[in-house]
Amino acid sequence: MSKSDTPATTAAGGPGGSRPGPSVEFTHRQVLTILVGLILGMFLAALDQTIMATAIRTIADDLHGFDLQAWATTAFLITSTISTPLYGKLSDIYGRRGFFLFAIGIFVVGSMLCGLSQNMYELAGFRAVQGIGAGGLMSLALAIIGDIVPPRERAKYQGFFLAVFGTASVLGPILGGFFAGADEILGVDGWRWVFYLNVPVGIAAMAVVANVLHLPHHRVEQRIDWPGAVTLIVGLVPLLTVAEQGRAWGWDSGRAFLCYAIGAVGLIAFVFIERAYKDEALLPLRLFNNRTVAVGSASSAILGMAMFGGLMTLPLYLQIVKGSSATTAGLQMIPFVVGIMAGSIASGQLISRTGRYRIFPIVGSILMTVALGLFATVGADTPLWRTMLIMVLMGLGLGGNMQPMITAVQNAVSPREIGVATSSVTFFRSMGGTLGTAIFLSVLFNVLPGKIKDAFTSAASTPTFRTALEQHPDQAKVLQKATSGGGGDLSDTSWINQLSDTLAHPFKAGFSDGIQVVFLMALGIMLVGLIIVFFLPEIPLSQRSAQQQRADEVGAGETGSAL
Repeated sequence: MSKSDTPATTAAGGPGGSRPGPSVEFTHRQVLTILVGLILGMFLAALDQTIMATAIRTIADDLHGFDLQAWATTAFLITSTISTPLYGKLSDIYGRRGFFLFAIGIFVVGSMLCGLSQNMYELAGFRAVQGIGAGGLMSLALAIIGDIVPPRERAKYQGFFLAVFGTASVLGPILGGFFAGADEILGVDGWRWVFYLNVPVGIAAMAVVANVLHLPHHRVEQRIDWPGAVTLIVGLVPLLTVAEQGRAWGWDSGRAFLCYAIGAVGLIAFVFIERAYKDEALLPLRLFNNRTVAVGSASSAILGMAMFGGLMTLPLYLQIVKGSSATTAGLQMIPFVVGIMAGSIASGQLISRTGRYRIFPIVGSILMTVALGLFATVGADTPLWRTMLIMVLMGLGLGGNMQPMITAVQNAVSPREIGVATSSVTFFRSMGGTLGTAIFLSVLFNVLPGKIKDAFTSAASTPTFRTALEQHPDQAKVLQKATSGGGGDLSDTSWINQLSDTLAHPFKAGFSDGIQVVFLMALGIMLVGLIIVFFLPEIPLSQRSAQQQRADEVGAGETGSAL
């Protein structure tokens, strides 16, 4: 960073002083430069999630652990979720730069190790290492923007972050399909490049961040809430594990009940410890007395449930019902990405001009509610263009909801608690997404056999279906074998590709009916979220960044000491 690009300070001792002065300002050019490093870091986490979705089957087959593949996702999810509040609290105490660099570094190391995996157990362990890094990439990036940009201007820059996730959601399936489909690239198994790709991107991100991110920081002496961190781990690890594995184990199995019991004990202990640690707690309970933080956390959890739990069925619909490949399905999600970007950019610009933010989460929640209701009407014969229009509507709702809520929460707390407040919202959104995915997938696979059986029963009485059976006796045998259990083989749906459109249609219709149940559940949850978001207060947005406010506090303290 050149001398002209150095943040302006007027502390005692000048720009080279050990503490920030009452004015720490960043120009638009400086913010954009820092933003490049933050975006590269976030791109790592966003791309990793989407690229794995299309490559995991090939990876699991090559490592001879198809039945263990869920653990690779579970391990990553557990460590990323639990580490999020830790990054927020520790960065409030010690500063953001070092922890953000650590998050990128550990993610790169985890990626390199994942590429070297020789079996699924190793992959799951190394994915856990990756998750430790991923937990800090999102929350710290948002907190850093909160440090350097005033709330009124913040939404404009945070919109870039959603653009990153949108780009990753398009590129991920394409790259995942490409690498998974290649036998070898430069003498290395193709799927291993899913992880090796993170290495140069991560190194570039670390170089940019190390060079441009120099935030003055005044350390606050506090105890570190290690007991809270331990009890949070004890509480969340079994609950996240059963959320991911419960469908395979059985929700009422002995292992599931053991996880419930351990998790409950851990969370109860966590609450008591947080009360004892007060302001030094990992997640200070006092924060949730702030209505903005309470509404932001609750609505983020519900948003995560509705978003992840509902939208995870869309790729299934596109691939199974519409016959798209994984790569094509990723491209067909572009309207959703366009909606997110448009909603985020529009809300950011309007917040900057008007200084008002409350209306955007409300309108965004309304749009999401309408979109989920429309998704619940999508069937096997619904034209793809109509489904894509609903994707745009859903994206607009998400774009108008997510970043304004982060801005509202950051604006409502002390500048010294930006990290823990931001990480709490991210944490609850992640927890909501995990819970929603577990619940909705469980419901989907419970209702599918009955829905598919009903669809085949109805079709069997039609002349068209009976004629198709007579004309294609070989396909009739495939169909009879696959549906011998009543609802079709859901462990491997590739047999659908062997059938004519007429014979495959009942399965697709039953599958669509099952997905409609999921969207109706997501609609019900989103209605609750809509009610909650109406309680969000409108607090005037500060014209000063958190970094400037902290500098003012330090300057005032030094003046008071001198007097």
